[in-house]
Amino acid sequence: MAKVMEFETLKGKTLSGIDRSEEEIIFIVNENESYKLYHDQGCCERVTVEDICGDLKDLLGTPILLAEMAQSNENPKDVEIVECQDESYTWTFYKLSTVIGSVTIRWYGESNGYYSEEVDFERVEHTE
Repeated sequence: MAKVMEFETLKGKTLSGIDRSEEEIIFIVNENESYKLYHDQGCCERVTVEDICGDLKDLLGTPILLAEMAQSNENPKDVEIVECQDESYTWTFYKLSTVIGSVTIRWYGESNGYYSEEVDFERVEHTE
């Protein structure tokens, strides 16, 4: 079982690749070391990659100088309150920089307030 880690673990690492989807991003350091940002989806919640600002290619081949996470729980939408509307919101921003450029990965989570909207970061084993 993988161990959840601090995102700052990437600082000083040199990435050789990045695989991404709407629900996870895998940072590949080498053939024996990879890290994954993801959320195990449950009932009554949704957590996905909302936006990536910057070019992920700028993170490859040179050491990561900055790896930090920030969160906000403000309602991002100007909507009327209606029955069954989500009551909890979490924006999670992952910021990465190298000498080549910077990238901000924005995750958005929403739920009825009883479920987690957190994004996990952990080291993963290669399955190739």
